[in-house]
Amino acid sequence: MKFPFGKKTKTVEQVEVEFGSIKAEDIVAPSLIEIKQNYIRLGERMAKSFFVFSYPRYLSTGWLSPLINLDSPLDISLHIHPADSGAVLKRLRKKLTEVQAEIYELEEKGIIRDPSLETAYQDIEQLRDELQTARERIFQLGVYITIYGDDEKQLKDIEIILRSLLESRLVYLKPALLKEKQGFASTCPYGLDQLLVHTPMNTAPLSSIFPFVSPDLSANEGILYGINQHNNSLVLFDRFSLENANFTIFAKSGAGKSYFTKVEILRYLMQGVECIIIDPENEYQFLNDAVGGSYFKISLNSPNHLNPFDLPVPREDEKPQDVLRSNVINLVGLLRIMLGGLTPQEDAIIDQAITETYAAKDITPESDPLTWEGKTPLMSDFEGVLSGMEGAGSLIERVRKFTRGSYANFFNTPSNINMDNKFVVFGIRDMEDELRPMAMFVILRYIWNQVRSKLKKRILLVDEAWWIMQTEDGASFLFGICKRARKYWLGVTTVTQDVSDFMRSEYGKPIISNSSLQFLMKQSTATIEVVQKTFNLTDGEKNMLLGCDVGEGVFVAGQKRVALKVLASYTEDQIITSAPEEVAKIKEAKRQLKL
Repeated sequence: MKFPFGKKTKTVEQVEVEFGSIKAEDIVAPSLIEIKQNYIRLGERMAKSFFVFSYPRYLSTGWLSPLINLDSPLDISLHIHPADSGAVLKRLRKKLTEVQAEIYELEEKGIIRDPSLETAYQDIEQLRDELQTARERIFQLGVYITIYGDDEKQLKDIEIILRSLLESRLVYLKPALLKEKQGFASTCPYGLDQLLVHTPMNTAPLSSIFPFVSPDLSANEGILYGINQHNNSLVLFDRFSLENANFTIFAKSGAGKSYFTKVEILRYLMQGVECIIIDPENEYQFLNDAVGGSYFKISLNSPNHLNPFDLPVPREDEKPQDVLRSNVINLVGLLRIMLGGLTPQEDAIIDQAITETYAAKDITPESDPLTWEGKTPLMSDFEGVLSGMEGAGSLIERVRKFTRGSYANFFNTPSNINMDNKFVVFGIRDMEDELRPMAMFVILRYIWNQVRSKLKKRILLVDEAWWIMQTEDGASFLFGICKRARKYWLGVTTVTQDVSDFMRSEYGKPIISNSSLQFLMKQSTATIEVVQKTFNLTDGEKNMLLGCDVGEGVFVAGQKRVALKVLASYTEDQIITSAPEEVAKIKEAKRQLKL
């Protein structure tokens, strides 16, 4: 190996002769170490050590957590040394005798009793009993803290914060004056206790110092969701490890919900999980092009078609009659939306007409499901059956809009979509607003039929889910998918910015209840009360959701919740960003490369 030095090149051996052998510690060590009486300088940084010398009578659980979650770099070292219970009992006996003698002396002099002495007497007696019966043990505890800063002023500011946090809990500390070297060594991960400032403490209060009390969501498998803002740890999680893999995301416009969902989808794709998206605003087209997915634009003039009468292929553990009946019930719900509602009589006619439409194509509960393929009826076949039924005049007039009118190109054509790709997106931006709930219902039915036909690990993302929640039948169908998704290895993600519309549906709360994961991002003041009541948020979490930045929020997984900040790499960001200014920059950069 050779190193360049000016115009000449020298070997490693020549460098070692001139400069000496370079070791690993020479690379890791700071450029200088300067020990002062109240701080240590490590290169360009300063460090200052403290020790805790006084505790209150009672310690609350997790009293050290504010320090662990402090937004400043620091090292905390806990040195716990077991003490000899026999020697401690002798000292307690002696102390008890002294306290009792002092109490008797006050009584003989007729002086009013001292509550502090009586309290001390009771505490010593109780501790003696617990030590004697081995319910408690005594330890010598040393708590040392080292803070870091760029200058003495920054060290002083951090020290003030440190003192205020501890002294509010009646815990007091002192700087390790003239022992900064020993203090720094005691907080390094060497297991050395060089300060030797100890406080005797029994088992119960000692357990309150347990440091790992901040919320944590780190697992051995899954994907990286972002940074835990409580303690700056990584949030690594696998949504499929919970009782169900459903996910609900609520955020106001511009809070970064689409960015977050793209990050999650991209990382799950790398793990081989198939992803299906219903995209109301064509936000996922750029991501689709980057990963080589299939993008189907759904509109009245689109060449991509979905037949509402499509049937799933029954699996081995399913009965054909159950599959057919379930499909008929879902179709009745779709037609109820398409036809603007049905009376009870019309509902019965529609149910019978659908059954007869399938029967006319030899699709019956008794027929072999293998013969169903290629026989799927169309909406025009359904109209033909209706025309021969009594009392269906009004229904026929309304159905014709979907068989002969402007809507026929979408509702009355055979399906021509292939979902074999790992990443499939249905874009419905160009679909008319009044038809969007129907289109989402048809797409969801088609996806659900595909999911049921073949068991795979999949994620289904329904963006702007409030569109389909506008109708009772659409909301009911979405809830049914969320409820049954676990059996088919499917995780359903519902995303919406209109919390009020979502919760107005009677199926809104059940969908949330059937979702093991929730991510609440920035909310508006108009909806925060609904969100707080629905998710039982604390006032602190409520205020956080009102003022958090883009890509931040409260991440809930089962019984755990953390403050999450979404992070993406530069490459991921270039693929998933949907900010207009960023997209324009990327397009311009690509154009320059072509030139």
